Amino acid sequence: MKIITREIPPRAAWALEQAGVHPLLARLYAARGVCARDELDDGLARLLPPDGLKGMAQAAQLLADALAQNRRLLIVADYDCDGATACAVGVRGLRMLGARHVDYLVPDRVIDGYGLTPGIARRVRERGADLLITVDNGIASVDGVAEAKALGLGVLVTDHHLPGAELPQADAIVNPNQPGCTFGSKALAGVGVMFYVLLALRSELRARGVFQSPGATPAAAGAGKPAQPRLDALLALVALGTVADVVRLDANNRRLVAQGLRRVRAGAMPAGMAALFHAAGRKVAAASTLDLGFALGPRINAAGRLADMTLGIECLLTDDPGRAAELAGLLDGINRERRAIEGSMREQALRMAEGLVHESAQPPAAISVFDPGFHEGVVGIVAARIKDRLHRPTFVFAPSGAPGREHEFKGSGRSIVGFHLRDALDLVAKRHPGVLLKFGGHAMAAGCTLAGPTFELFGQALAQVAQEWLDIGTLTRRIETDGPLAPEYCRADLVDTLQREVWGQGFAPPTFSEEVEVLSQRLVGEKHLSLKLRHQGRPVDGIWFGRTEPLPARVLLAFRLDVNEWKGERRVQFLVEGAQF
Repeated sequence: MKIITREIPPRAAWALEQAGVHPLLARLYAARGVCARDELDDGLARLLPPDGLKGMAQAAQLLADALAQNRRLLIVADYDCDGATACAVGVRGLRMLGARHVDYLVPDRVIDGYGLTPGIARRVRERGADLLITVDNGIASVDGVAEAKALGLGVLVTDHHLPGAELPQADAIVNPNQPGCTFGSKALAGVGVMFYVLLALRSELRARGVFQSPGATPAAAGAGKPAQPRLDALLALVALGTVADVVRLDANNRRLVAQGLRRVRAGAMPAGMAALFHAAGRKVAAASTLDLGFALGPRINAAGRLADMTLGIECLLTDDPGRAAELAGLLDGINRERRAIEGSMREQALRMAEGLVHESAQPPAAISVFDPGFHEGVVGIVAARIKDRLHRPTFVFAPSGAPGREHEFKGSGRSIVGFHLRDALDLVAKRHPGVLLKFGGHAMAAGCTLAGPTFELFGQALAQVAQEWLDIGTLTRRIETDGPLAPEYCRADLVDTLQREVWGQGFAPPTFSEEVEVLSQRLVGEKHLSLKLRHQGRPVDGIWFGRTEPLPARVLLAFRLDVNEWKGERRVQFLVEGAQF
């Protein structure tokens, strides 16, 4: 492991500080590419306009026509948190804008697999829908869209995933990553795309004279016309899905998340989100991106992994606090079950992965593991754990649970910086036709299906690609930090300030590094290292989760800041991320 310090452009840090930004925040922002204070403006007016998305005009017209003709709309969602929030945003938003018939359907992870399949298109038609809308999927569903069109359905694809060689022949496609789209944020999550579609639809309806004119008298406004709805009520859900999907928090996504968190802290969120905060034991008034990503997101995701994502979507759709509490409790229980399954799988998968380590004590350039007892709903989480431990692109496979497909292996992969996982799968598919039955995903996460007998060949082929693409520098785990922490900033109130900011993928949370003295250390819970440290001459507590090996008396640590509350006293503690010996 190598601990490195981010470069801090002095001019940018100085400009931010002169503009009134706290000196520590100025340093952190400058190191993340922020050059001027106006870039930190998270007002709604600073959001990129919807008309910058290719296909948006057609999508808005398609939906507006469907509403005018009282058509039946059905959303086909995905079974992760981004898909669930995108579905909830779509259902809620379309109803707010006047749709009378809006329903949804979630594919079964095991039986249906990912995306809009021909079978799902037929189920949509059987439910009497006129217009099919995909959220967080569909850009690769060429056959599914073709079947839907053959059945007489209108089709709107909203997605953010990378397209394949062929686009589906939908009536409209909105995806910032489709060819020819020049939208300024390629990092929109699926829920962000759906939110933007609703903004464009509202604009189209306003142009058609559907809403009352603001500020006009009732007669002039149009008798019987509804007031224009405020779609910002959906931003709490947009923030949750954006953070949970670990998309890059560029300036536009940070604004969406900041606006959503502001409403969450004020209590302006769906009853289901409030119930999930309670179930997770998190404080609404101090809600942060950590809460969304590590408390609410996993509870929603657990439904799609082990049960039915309908539970998660219903939790986000209900306005009944009692029903929300019931559903949040169910999701919390499913998440506990998920953690138990994951823990067992993780230990076994790590033993298998460490068994691949060469005599040189170095693991192969990419890791692939399979066990017939693995659960396909949890393979992605386990792949992430192995990737974090060994710093290698990792795929974990489980037998398919779909009837008649027991011979297939379903895999989920996680990658390291510098290795584009979907592109690697594409190269494996080209070099070894027939090995991959299907695949898709992003640079850092992807999924695929194999015919069981090809597993060994797949593992060798992926490792070969990684060997060609990665060098020793990339294969060495690196922790980027913000350097030393001045002792005057080691305060609970300043930690609170930092935690209220929007941090995440591509805009990393503050991590500091410096040499400290280890005064004492002991194991807690048999798998965590509790530390008493001396930092800049002052004592401070520390905790290193998942670490059992003792530390030397002096050591260079990378750490984040947290506040530990005990008997009414709030004290700063270091959350150790790594050490360089």
